[in-house]
Amino acid sequence: MKPAQIFYQYIWIINTFRAYRKLTLEELNQKWIDDKVADGNPLPRSSFHRHRSAILDMFGIILECDNHTNKYYISNMEVISDDNIERWLFSTLNVHGVLADSAAVKERLVLEESPAGEQYLDIIIRAIKTNRRLRMGYKKFEAEGYERVVCPYALKLFRQRWYLLALNDEDQMRIYALDRMTMMEPTDENFEMPADFSPQNYFAEYFGVLTDATPMAHVIVRAHKWMPNYLRTLPLHHSQRELESTPDYTDFSYDIRPTSDFLGELLRHSDGIEVLQPLDLREKMRQIIENILKRY
Repeated sequence: MKPAQIFYQYIWIINTFRAYRKLTLEELNQKWIDDKVADGNPLPRSSFHRHRSAILDMFGIILECDNHTNKYYISNMEVISDDNIERWLFSTLNVHGVLADSAAVKERLVLEESPAGEQYLDIIIRAIKTNRRLRMGYKKFEAEGYERVVCPYALKLFRQRWYLLALNDEDQMRIYALDRMTMMEPTDENFEMPADFSPQNYFAEYFGVLTDATPMAHVIVRAHKWMPNYLRTLPLHHSQRELESTPDYTDFSYDIRPTSDFLGELLRHSDGIEVLQPLDLREKMRQIIENILKRY
């Protein structure tokens, strides 16, 4: 069986349990047949348990059995909602599965371009998995290229670009955009990943990928027009809190380091968002807007 077919079966099983919560193997098998997942062939018990094990390994999703009812269910639904690689992988494969079934209407689907720098993902992920140092060629925009050996700590996807978080030879943590890499190869050198290092914690105080020394701030913004519901359904940052809501606007707060990535995100929503506090940040936003106006 082709990998794409296997992945489709994994996704079908997960989505079926998400929809129906609890099912016996007989109930699951009937739905499997009805949906013609395997051309109308049944789902053998042994195949289900193999898929069940693979789903745990790949997505971290646990399919447990209630011994009183003999019904299976997802016992850790939070995995699917958490911001982690398993959720991203599940979401990506789920979308690919839907698109594969939609080939007949492909001309009516408008998609964004794939993330840049994907050709280096396999090498980097293998190096992360084995704690192997990498030799890379890198060229910033309008700058001389160079080669460097780094310790790969984590990968981050942001705005259709992949970024590598790595420790360089000067013991400095740096972010490298994969689309600016000119070469990449593993070395024979291993490195020791600090046991207490967490990429999620490293980025927790920031929006995006810039992690400079911008001081922490308690930022309050006022969302106008359509923006309150937009922010409620797609928060800008995990620290987002709703403070006050009226028919005309809603105030939200963030405990964040307001780097240029964050300011750019606020500006992206034009007059839908207004910075209220801190006052120095409000003034900074005003100056940016004035500079934009001068160009027009």
